[in-house]
Amino acid sequence: MQATGIDFNPGLPWGVLATVAVVGISILLFALISHACGIWWRAVFLCAGYLVLINPTLIREQRQYLPDIAALVIDQTLSQRTNNRLELATTVAEQLRVRLQKERDLELRSIVVDESNAGEGTRLFEALQEVLSDVPPERVAGSIIITDGQVHDVPKNSANIAYAGPIHVLLTGNRGELDRRLVIEEMPSYAIVGDSVAIAVRVDDINAEGEVIPITLRADGKDVLRTTVEIGVTNEIQIVLDHEGLTAFELYIEPGPSELTLDNNRAVALINGIRDRLRVMLVSGEPGPGLRTLRNLLKADPAVDLVHFTILRPPNKQDLTPVSELSLIPFPSSELFSVNLQKFDLVIFDRYHRRGILPAPYLSNLVDYVLAGGAVLDIAGPSFASSLSLATTPLAAILPARPTGKVYETAYRPRLSDEGGRHPVTTSLHTAGKGEMIAGDPPWGRWFRLIEAEIVRGEVLMRGAEDSPLLVLDRIGAGRVAQLLSDQSWLWARGFEGGGPQQDLLRRLVHWLMKQPDLEEESLSADANQQRIHISRRSLAPIRGPVTIIGPDGKSEDVTLVDVGGGRATATISVPRSGLYQLKHGEQSAVAMVGVANPLEVADMRATEILVEPIATATGGSVVWLEEKGVPQVRRVRGTGNTMGPGWIGLVVNQQYRVSGLFQAPLLPEFLLLLLLLGGALMAWRVEGR
Repeated sequence: MQATGIDFNPGLPWGVLATVAVVGISILLFALISHACGIWWRAVFLCAGYLVLINPTLIREQRQYLPDIAALVIDQTLSQRTNNRLELATTVAEQLRVRLQKERDLELRSIVVDESNAGEGTRLFEALQEVLSDVPPERVAGSIIITDGQVHDVPKNSANIAYAGPIHVLLTGNRGELDRRLVIEEMPSYAIVGDSVAIAVRVDDINAEGEVIPITLRADGKDVLRTTVEIGVTNEIQIVLDHEGLTAFELYIEPGPSELTLDNNRAVALINGIRDRLRVMLVSGEPGPGLRTLRNLLKADPAVDLVHFTILRPPNKQDLTPVSELSLIPFPSSELFSVNLQKFDLVIFDRYHRRGILPAPYLSNLVDYVLAGGAVLDIAGPSFASSLSLATTPLAAILPARPTGKVYETAYRPRLSDEGGRHPVTTSLHTAGKGEMIAGDPPWGRWFRLIEAEIVRGEVLMRGAEDSPLLVLDRIGAGRVAQLLSDQSWLWARGFEGGGPQQDLLRRLVHWLMKQPDLEEESLSADANQQRIHISRRSLAPIRGPVTIIGPDGKSEDVTLVDVGGGRATATISVPRSGLYQLKHGEQSAVAMVGVANPLEVADMRATEILVEPIATATGGSVVWLEEKGVPQVRRVRGTGNTMGPGWIGLVVNQQYRVSGLFQAPLLPEFLLLLLLLGGALMAWRVEGR
């Protein structure tokens, strides 16, 4: 297409030319007033001269008009899968594509926003910016968004979306939809194990405000609490973490009379349990090299508060040492084993035997402490095989090993039992420095003492001389007990004959007694990475049967585990959608959170115009409910006209073009200008000469 116009290429600045024009007009006016002869020929002369100065040029452009760009954004996120919204959005999008493809000088660009970023909510305006990122604003005809109105990135200022032209929002869904939903308003990210923390929740249901409904709390897939909450107000639910690490608390309510979806009838609170400080009481019967090693290990851990007593002088011992010269303090048995016993997380006896310090009632308190959830570690010395053994006290009720009276005073190399090769406390001890398994017995240094004992209950993880038990672990009541039937572990710390993993062994023992989740011998765990779940099952017995996975939609699937040795079997599975997955294998259960715990996308599924109407109005666009008014017509309008009306939406006609060719020529030929100049001057002179 061609376009013709006139351009000026003056030889002098326009300011000078304006002055010349004013002077010339003034001369002509003066001549006209004075009735001078030849005034019109002078006017011809001046005009011809002025044309020479401004140099008018005829320009003919070869223009190539550029098509306008229209953006179409289709919302296919989770909220659009309610009722028939997705089908309606797909149908309307196809109709618009067919219509707009018939428009001349209009290019349609469309983008689909799916649920891949459901955790961040529906990000339609980010998608719109992506579509128009390489388009100049002057070529944008407008934007059409098909959604249910649940958009979480609506710009607060219309100036930030000026590049999109008029924005027309076509809403799926219906006005006034009802849905009952559960919202977690506040929750802690971390909590101290054993302390009570509050989760603030609110149930929204317009038609049932003020009603009281039941709510269930599950922890790691198991029901732990059932209470009631009032609809429409903030309610606090108290929870207590019973172990370290991440705990997934799932809250869910019963369906209401009107529901769009049940996905938002549940919410997940992920809380990381941490221990404030581990309070340990160490009671040693007599000094020894092992005591120093154990004490240094406990003191080196900044998370441990250690209270240590070594009993050197029993009450019945009388000597002539003056009291003023004694540096020892009386053993506070009443305070430790009666008043403040429950304040300790772990009690360790190191080569302790009956010396009259701890009466039977105090040891009975210790039994009750373990049954209620406490922990005891007994490192036995030779006195354990004597009549002064702790096995002859009330502690016998919780100790898993009973001494036979025999003590092995011979060299032996500690080794793992079959159970020890599968138990998480000891299985990783049976590795080389670089984590490679060692064939046969590990090359640990030898020990030279072992107290022979019969196993009453529990699991034997390590054995020593004559295949006698060396390390025994047991669960009793709500608590745990561990016995190390030798006081020679310090040889490993000293590096005797190459040493051994003494620090790792004791550290793992303490953590197992403290119920650390990753040291549970019977456990099922799951870790989620993007859309994949890695499953790990640990057991002392052979692992058989598949793991059952229940997805957020209630569908279940069986996954076969693969034995990888060391008492573990694993599997990895890809899952199609985000949400909380429940896993079950026998009596063990676990949960895995894929994606964000409480995605914005499902927090509110009701169709609404409240979020998008301000930005649509500010850009000259419109909001149309498709169920009420149907698909609007699309009109091309000038930039100065209305871009919306009853039953129609408008896309702007910009008429942008690119110049592909240019022809320039003087408006008046040079010889004609010269003729006018000379002719005007000659005729003016001739008229004046008469």
